[in-house]
Amino acid sequence: MRARTAVLCSVADQGVAALTNILVLVAAARLSTVADFARFSAVYLVFTVLLGVSGAYTGQPLVLRRGGGEETRSACRSAVVFTVLAAAALGALLAAVCFLVPGDTARALLMLGPVLPVVLGQDAVRYAFSTLQQPHLALLSDLLRLACVLGALGSQVYGASPARLITVWGLSALPALLLSAALLHRSTGGTPLVLRPMLRRGHLGQRFTVEFGVGNATSQLSVLGLGAVGNPLLVGALRGATTLFGPLNVLFTSATSFGPPLLGRITEERRRVRATAALAAALATTAGLWATVLALLPDSAGRQLLGDTWSVAAALLPATGSQYAAMAVGTCGMLALRMLDPRTTLAVQVVFSLTAVAFLAGGYVIGGVLGAAWGLFLGSLCKAAATWIRVARIRRRKPAPDEAVTAGVLPAAP
Repeated sequence: MRARTAVLCSVADQGVAALTNILVLVAAARLSTVADFARFSAVYLVFTVLLGVSGAYTGQPLVLRRGGGEETRSACRSAVVFTVLAAAALGALLAAVCFLVPGDTARALLMLGPVLPVVLGQDAVRYAFSTLQQPHLALLSDLLRLACVLGALGSQVYGASPARLITVWGLSALPALLLSAALLHRSTGGTPLVLRPMLRRGHLGQRFTVEFGVGNATSQLSVLGLGAVGNPLLVGALRGATTLFGPLNVLFTSATSFGPPLLGRITEERRRVRATAALAAALATTAGLWATVLALLPDSAGRQLLGDTWSVAAALLPATGSQYAAMAVGTCGMLALRMLDPRTTLAVQVVFSLTAVAFLAGGYVIGGVLGAAWGLFLGSLCKAAATWIRVARIRRRKPAPDEAVTAGVLPAAP
């Protein structure tokens, strides 16, 4: 597949996956009472966290592999099987615990357990197709899942319990999983199944999981904390402004999750880094243009999008747009670091996640909600600068051996 077609398929696939998650929540909201939708949302949030952990532990190390030989095909098959088995074990534990707990939320969590291997397994196959440079198959799988989930939820009646909606939603991914498994078997059938390396100390997924936890937990909890002890308007305003930049989140996720196989087509390391820098410039420009479009929206259109939240979110657009431009540069910097030396990304993530929290709090003290938004921009800007400075330093010394990345295990520390 040509590089341009592969890029389009990867971005389209990520867009379909994001659209599926959004439409699931919309459908559940239309089918539920306010209280039941709150319960469904809580369970869906648990799934979202588990989905992120699964992608960090198995998916992201997988896409760092280069080449399409038997070892890579074996790794793809092994990663999918590992994800399904781990999800089955976790789902069984979740169901057993929730079986002993009363309440509608516990019943919904109980039903999440049996469907967890289906939804996480289908997502794991997407990473495998990306690694095998077959993103069109991932797109086909996600389109089938979107059609099935909309059809399944559309057949439900108003007032369906959260447990029923979780069950219907989860089982609707089964056709996509079966199709993906059949297509993956055509490429990986007969290769050895190797699961033990993913449990060894030093597996890249362990570091990426910590990065996921640090990067997401610190930002989410800091905003919620300031909203609790300060002005609750802070949470709604920042969430409203961030929602407007949802399409850019899709692009950033595509770059992180599915960029390595595409950039891996470039054999020379220096050219790969330059291509990643060009991607950073393109994404930052896109963020600036998108912020400009949002700033020019009439108030009537903005209120159609966010309702009463538009008035406070619109005031944050310059700061949030600048933040997303800096995030584009930082995201590509982290991508370059992962291809050069995956050991370096955890320290950068931890240090500058805490730095962003400090800027957020300091900005809020100085300038309220608007100051907090500019504080987030400064945190993202510092992280972007740090990642590319680290890339330049690694380029000046001997790069980490490719075999460490290929094996999915960290090399020994010097």
